[in-house]
Amino acid sequence: MALHAAMAISGLIMILFLLAHMYGNLKVFEGQQGFDSYAGYLREIGQPLLPYAGALWILRVILLVSVLLHIFSAFTLWHRSRRATAGKGGWRYETTKNRRGVQRSYSSFTMRWGGVIIGLFVIYHLLHLSADVIAPGGASDSPYQRMVNGFQIWWVVLSYVIALIALGFHLRHGIWSAFASLGANKSVATRRFLNQLATVVMLIILVGFLVPPLAIFTGWVS
Repeated sequence: MALHAAMAISGLIMILFLLAHMYGNLKVFEGQQGFDSYAGYLREIGQPLLPYAGALWILRVILLVSVLLHIFSAFTLWHRSRRATAGKGGWRYETTKNRRGVQRSYSSFTMRWGGVIIGLFVIYHLLHLSADVIAPGGASDSPYQRMVNGFQIWWVVLSYVIALIALGFHLRHGIWSAFASLGANKSVATRRFLNQLATVVMLIILVGFLVPPLAIFTGWVS
């Protein structure tokens, strides 16, 4: 149960980060000055109590620990399930409504590989828009310009869309599973509410992250 709880809490921390990050991305509609000012503000939070970018590094460490804990918990639980069932996997979603005796949505079925796709994309995303190591469309000291340069290229937008679809499936099942692991699904009404909540949060994050690259690619933002 401890690993399930660790996986749930770390997942919820990452969802909070995604919501905050999505809000920041939408600043692109304020233009270069507004977006770059926001990016600079993130590095100045907590000064002079904290050094320059100190709060940002604290957030990065918390997020990194959450990601590593999430991956470790997921792998350990998967390995235990495989070992306990002689490689056949667990029957977590048992039901009499399915001819195979197990009920699995597409979201739950793709959790593992969806997580791998998301992990690989996050590395690429950081190298592109944070570190400026990968620079499709041209490198720039301006975070706004890096975003605009990249999302004017069709394959960059396509890779972003694919990663977000994988993220959507992951979130759809992950949010419900996280609250279930923490013991929140104690009634039919609660389970229905958690399913609806998972869908709403997933759609907010999915649409919120998709709007900026599509707006740039279509010329709405330039």
